Amino acid sequence: MDSDAVLRIGREALLLTLLLSAIPVLAAMAVGLIISVFQAATQIQEQSLTFVPKIIVTFGALAIAGTWMLQQLIQFATPLFEAISEIGG
Repeated sequence: MDSDAVLRIGREALLLTLLLSAIPVLAAMAVGLIISVFQAATQIQEQSLTFVPKIIVTFGALAIAGTWMLQQLIQFATPLFEAISEIGG
């Protein structure tokens, strides 16, 4: 395995990490923005009001997109493990 292949694998891994983490992070950011606007309008400064909905939305996003995320991980890992087994023996 040459250095170009290692760099390609590393680049693909970082891109996949960014893509898979974007779904729950963007969902939590959207809810956080909505809640912060609500808090600014009503002047309610309760910390649990921001934390609990973000957790619920993050888990919901993971539940909805979880199968797609797992498929993406499998599509990345399967050729990688096959390449490792070819190198090893």
